Amino acid sequence: MKVKKLFILGLCCLPFIGLAQESERATLDRIDSVRNDKVFQLGEVIIVANQKPELSTRINLHQMESQNKLEVSRAINMIAGVNLATVGPRNESMVTVRGFDLRQIPVYMDGIPVYVPFDGYVDLARFTTFDLSAIDVSKGYSSILYGPNSLGGAINLVSRKPVERFEYDGAIGMINSDGYRGNLNVGSRLGKFYLQGGLSYLHRDAFRLSRNFIPTDHEDGGQRDNSYRTDQKYNIKLGWTPNEKSEYVFGYINQQGNKGGPVYTGSDTLNALLKKPRFWKWPQWNKETFYFMSKNNIGTTGYFKARLYYDKFINSIISYDDASYTTITKPYAFKSWYNDYTYGGNIEYGTTIAKRHHLKGAVHFKKDVHRERDLVQPVLHFIDNTFTIGVEDVYKISEKWLLIPGLGYSTRDNVTAEEYNSDDETISNFPDAGISEAFDGQIALFYYLKEGHKIGGVFSHKTRFATIKDRYSYRLGRAIPNPGLRPETATNYEINYAGQASQKLFFQTAFFYSRLADIIMSVDNVQPGKSQMLNAGRAEYKGAEFNVNYQIIRQLFASINYTYLERRNLTNPTIRFTDVPRSKIFGYIQYQPDNKSELTLSTEYNGSRYSTSYGTAVKDFTLIDIMGSRKIGAHLRVEAGIKNLFDKNYSLVEGFPEEGRNFYVTIRFFNRNR
Repeated sequence: MKVKKLFILGLCCLPFIGLAQESERATLDRIDSVRNDKVFQLGEVIIVANQKPELSTRINLHQMESQNKLEVSRAINMIAGVNLATVGPRNESMVTVRGFDLRQIPVYMDGIPVYVPFDGYVDLARFTTFDLSAIDVSKGYSSILYGPNSLGGAINLVSRKPVERFEYDGAIGMINSDGYRGNLNVGSRLGKFYLQGGLSYLHRDAFRLSRNFIPTDHEDGGQRDNSYRTDQKYNIKLGWTPNEKSEYVFGYINQQGNKGGPVYTGSDTLNALLKKPRFWKWPQWNKETFYFMSKNNIGTTGYFKARLYYDKFINSIISYDDASYTTITKPYAFKSWYNDYTYGGNIEYGTTIAKRHHLKGAVHFKKDVHRERDLVQPVLHFIDNTFTIGVEDVYKISEKWLLIPGLGYSTRDNVTAEEYNSDDETISNFPDAGISEAFDGQIALFYYLKEGHKIGGVFSHKTRFATIKDRYSYRLGRAIPNPGLRPETATNYEINYAGQASQKLFFQTAFFYSRLADIIMSVDNVQPGKSQMLNAGRAEYKGAEFNVNYQIIRQLFASINYTYLERRNLTNPTIRFTDVPRSKIFGYIQYQPDNKSELTLSTEYNGSRYSTSYGTAVKDFTLIDIMGSRKIGAHLRVEAGIKNLFDKNYSLVEGFPEEGRNFYVTIRFFNRNR
């Protein structure tokens, strides 16, 4: 703890060391903020045409900071089509994109996959926004160059890159009276070399429930029991640009986290957690990544990119007897450890053909190794090898027509899958499942009506391989493994329009439809009292998105988006899809009376949503946040705000209430224009 306090103190002192003069903050172009000079472009995976990204939505640095979005999940929740979700018993923050969950929407860091090998998920609360320059979200249609498993899109977290000889920015702050944050980003560009590094720390003793929360047997209100969290991260990136045609980058990321899991407080009599609550803690949620990236331009029309990476994931869970969190003696109490790693890479080649075609091809290889054990059994090993090859073309048919086709082929080979027999204390291998294959194809067509206006149509056929957990988990003795699961498939359609009605008004809309087949789902009573994961599901998702940005006057900017989403289980309509409301609205107004001050008022509405497949639901809710900031001198900015202003008692999943009214104060410091 002393080290953490010294770190925060050091951040306090940094703004007053070696300050350089800077000009006043430039006016932000909010209507079409596509890129900024600090974006690490080598880490982007976007389809670019007419000097702008197509088919992805970007959250930039200013949006994350001005809305005080500390976690990736809450940052991209501002986007139309994205819904914040949570896995209540595991205290994990998730999102869905047009109804697809994080197993079907892979998450990348600078194009490197970061999702967990065992179940394909990733807890986005563990990924803070402090060191990011942007987040790109692809919906439905995602670049073939991402690689496999992008059934419903992809999320790419893009890091920073220095542009000055020396630059820094950071922040220190408090959250209520029970939490604090601190971060520092430092960069330097010296001739052909550049260096970017970052440190961050986020801690909460607990979050406070709404005053309207009604106490239960396992939660008396006030501070939410066992809701603590600590996340720290440091990273470094060294780049070399020997000439205008080449760039080479080595990087290292280290994340360390621990958290508690609040107990179920609901009233659903069919929920096993009502009578048998979980008393869980995660003393370790650690990730470590080493990577190398390069790009070499070939002639005047081509380029070659490469990414190599090695990623480690260490995770431990302790299940205790009761709310004292001291003993592990009851049958349901346990200790469990994961010690996973992934290594792989991809190469990408692109070239311009006959001035109208920009052709790209990529090859991916990924090896996932999952190792698990608990107190009573030895280590079990699971290994998957995944290979993908894909090609994509940006074809400018004419000045008004643009065509973007793509094709991909993937294989997944299970090399090792072990199980433990507790009767004779032996380890054996599961039956060989063979090699699973998947074909992806997509095409997008755009017509540019006039300057600032375009209409488009999108089609994609995408797949997702079953995870190790899908195929081999006994689910604490309640399930039968199924090594032969086939990939899920989704056929996605979209019609979209974007228009710049004037310098002040931008409008965007999309209508989408997805048809899912071979959905991997749990089927009950395959054997008496036991379920099994089967390719037993068919479904359809359909909906619409609307987004409007309006610069009302020079000092006043407004943005609002609306999402309508309807999901139907075609196989068994009585089984509900969970965690996604039918309607969602997010909007905000920002007022800048001058170049130094900013006031933001934001609101979010979520309709009711199902929490269980048998129909338990949470009510709709509306949240209002307010934030103000003031620049002091050339290098400091003070921010303060209140989230959940009216102390709404709400939940994303039944039995797991969210945070009530909370406030924060942040001091930002920097030596570049902000």
